[in-house]
Amino acid sequence: MGGEIAVTGIGLVTPGGVGVGPTWRAVCDAGSTAARDPALAGLPVDISCAVPGFDGDALLGRRLARRLDPVTQLGLVAAREALAMAGLPAGDWDPARVGVLVGAGGSSLAGVTEAHRRLLACRPETISPTALPRSLPSACATEIAHDLGVTGPAFATVAGCASGLLAARVALGLLRSGDLDVAVVGGAESLRHPLTVAGFAQLGTLSRHAGEPTAACRPFDADRAGLVVAEGAGVLVLERPGYARARRAPVLAWLTGCGAAGENHHPTTPHPDGEGAERATRAALADAGWRPADIGHVNAHGAATVVNDATEARWLARTLPHRPPVTATKGALGHAGAGSGAIEAAVTVLALRERLIPPTANLDRLDPDFDLDVVAKAPRPAPESPGALTVSSAFGGQNAALLLRCA
Repeated sequence: MGGEIAVTGIGLVTPGGVGVGPTWRAVCDAGSTAARDPALAGLPVDISCAVPGFDGDALLGRRLARRLDPVTQLGLVAAREALAMAGLPAGDWDPARVGVLVGAGGSSLAGVTEAHRRLLACRPETISPTALPRSLPSACATEIAHDLGVTGPAFATVAGCASGLLAARVALGLLRSGDLDVAVVGGAESLRHPLTVAGFAQLGTLSRHAGEPTAACRPFDADRAGLVVAEGAGVLVLERPGYARARRAPVLAWLTGCGAAGENHHPTTPHPDGEGAERATRAALADAGWRPADIGHVNAHGAATVVNDATEARWLARTLPHRPPVTATKGALGHAGAGSGAIEAAVTVLALRERLIPPTANLDRLDPDFDLDVVAKAPRPAPESPGALTVSSAFGGQNAALLLRCA
């Protein structure tokens, strides 16, 4: 046990909207944000969950926005909201004791493919000088650090869909050790690219309900048939308790424990028993000094694929026999890759604050093989237990789990 860390701010840019308020309303409405996506026209599946009305020029200024990759724009806007909520204006700190850790899925496909198109056209001189730096997985973290004027460590954690939660796991160690006072952590990614979607289609993981986009993503439903790609960013401000107290910061929740575990099983398919996710969760429980019964609700990975949901249902039932309520945010917001874990962590903070568990969109009939209590149709008052678990699983068998409790 290493001690709790204060969560003092959150920021969200998701298919539910730009900002914490629109996203929270979207997940509580029990509807889906999926729609036809012109960027995916002609592909076997042409639906996605896109951030509505995002205007980087208006939110960041035209000059800055044009220099940044679209994913970095999402992350920077979310970071600014999180810092504002935390009451931490840039410069009101020792810059060397503020770190930025952002989960990333990989290089920016939009920027890389555009540069490659110009190269194939024998016009290398037209490739932007910003093409290389903006395509790095670390670009979002370093741009946020630059925007804030901080000089602590700024880097990416890269482990597929588990990247956002792993950023929090690394930050937790830096805060507990006293190396940092503040860590700006999160995840950002867009899976709304033809190359990504074509790859998912070849793997057979995209929803087969594309004819009715808003019903396509169905976590834990008996009729689930695959995921829906999305984009988005989530950012949390974490602080050492003493630092937060000294500046009288508003504490939204407490991050009490983290765990991570891998599986030596398959490049894309989880272990049938979900043993990696279970070990990550048990490691988080040990880190926090909690018993399984201290978990009052779960924000599940809930990708809505046939195999992944079945695996997750098995290990959750085995690890948490008291059957806490479960929700899956991806039913409403889709799968934003490395962004999803951080988005779901922020939604978990909101659920603890509001004492309300959002429903799982499109859950009409729980798979009869699942021994889970999945919240559906409408939000449910949270149980008395002050704790919550959020978990992410990724290609390559990477898993991460975070435990949060009410402030």
